[in-house]
Amino acid sequence: MATVIPLAEAVANLVHDGDSVALEGFTHLIPYAAGHEIIRQGRRDLTLIRMTPDLIYDQLVGMGCARRLVFSWGGNPGVGSLHRFRDAVQNHWPAPLEVEEHSHAGIANAYAAGASGLPFAVLRGYRGTDLPAHTATVKPITCPFTGEELTAVPAINPDVAIVHAQRADRHGNVQLWGITGVQKEAVLAARRSLVTVEEVVDELEPHPGAVTLPGWVITHVSEAPGGSHPSYSAGYSVRDNDFYQAWDAIARDRESFLAWMDEHVLTGEAARP
Repeated sequence: MATVIPLAEAVANLVHDGDSVALEGFTHLIPYAAGHEIIRQGRRDLTLIRMTPDLIYDQLVGMGCARRLVFSWGGNPGVGSLHRFRDAVQNHWPAPLEVEEHSHAGIANAYAAGASGLPFAVLRGYRGTDLPAHTATVKPITCPFTGEELTAVPAINPDVAIVHAQRADRHGNVQLWGITGVQKEAVLAARRSLVTVEEVVDELEPHPGAVTLPGWVITHVSEAPGGSHPSYSAGYSVRDNDFYQAWDAIARDRESFLAWMDEHVLTGEAARP
């Protein structure tokens, strides 16, 4: 059963050097506050997993937390490249970064396989692309019934899955809504999990289209109001578009990046451009 504890304590309990960590959220509900706490606690040699790594992974990579990245598309949405990610791949700064690239469908199906207790996922994706030639974990497989050639990818079972949601009750049951991405699958596939929430309430009220994660599938819940900024939490906040634009200039230069991180993250303040 989930326990509701402070964020710093939750990260200290769950995230260890060398772990595989998935911080999921799609367009909104991106767990920035948890990512910043990982940075503050100085975690190293992490395998970071995410369907669409954006600014929080740029920050984690740039601060030397990552050894390996398993991902599909990555970038600053609506703006351009992730400059710290690019610097790590091209110049090994601040440390070399291994990459394992997949399609969105490949990552989503790999999470679903992990959540289902299966060793791999099968899909029709990747055909017509050169990803199989560059990603060793993409393999052809023949359907035993039709003879059709399909593609297999290994299940994703992170050591830790971290997501953000709108609310939880005091028993650790979580409710999230809006664009939900693969948060549910990531939590169910993981060995340990942390959900940060906008608020902890006495009782969850029904909400149309909401996903409910019962407390017995979650390790820790932490209250983190505004914990998805600069992304948003539907019903609680709006996307900070100015931040995404400002980040392009901040992250282009190593010194300006480090100065910004020191002022806005390492001191524990909320991120602001």
